[in-house]
Amino acid sequence: MPLTGGASGRTMKLFRRPPFEDRRDAGRKLAGRLAGYGEERPVVFALPRGGVPVGYEISHALGAPLDVLVSRKLGAPGQPEFGIGAVAPGGVRVLNEYAVRRLGIPEDYLESVTAREIAEVERRLRYFRGGRPEQDVEGRTAILVDDGLATGVTARAAVEALRRRRPARIVLAAPVCAAQTAELFASEVHELVCLESPPDLGAIGFWYSDFEQTPDEEVVELLERARQESGTAHRGEG
Repeated sequence: MPLTGGASGRTMKLFRRPPFEDRRDAGRKLAGRLAGYGEERPVVFALPRGGVPVGYEISHALGAPLDVLVSRKLGAPGQPEFGIGAVAPGGVRVLNEYAVRRLGIPEDYLESVTAREIAEVERRLRYFRGGRPEQDVEGRTAILVDDGLATGVTARAAVEALRRRRPARIVLAAPVCAAQTAELFASEVHELVCLESPPDLGAIGFWYSDFEQTPDEEVVELLERARQESGTAHRGEG
């Protein structure tokens, strides 16, 4: 798997200001690196919520349909922010087996948190898609987008969910990726495209001037806008 990115050894100490104004700016810059995929009839899948503004810009630039792929982190007992795994559509669950063993997490906890997060995945998909079917990606290029990859646990589950839908290739794209996480995806995707891959990532928000939370309403709005643009493009081709 090739990794394409910027100056991977740079840290934020060398920046006078963050390299990205906001997620839309990051998406436009990332779209430039992905321009070569435009002729492959790709489908862009964004991880909500923050990945959707990034993915929208890529979808717009490539003239590609935009869809969401919801992946939910599994939090450790009493430490919900510490991810021990993730779930994604199609019954996908990936676990950090080392963390599970180290923390002595019982199977009944894993089953209960898995069931709860799978239900939330399904609820969010219904809400974001508004009843529309998922985009067919079999035999096509799937570009999976997030606003940044720290541990990459939710992206791993999303990649597995995409793989089960039999695309021709999977491209994982993010404006910024932790260098160690980029290495972990070496055998997971056909290509990982990161504009920045620092060895000391810190918080993803450090790399943006504006990293305000993306509201659900904005996700729905951008998905609808992308759908309308895609429909207009198809009518124009016809």
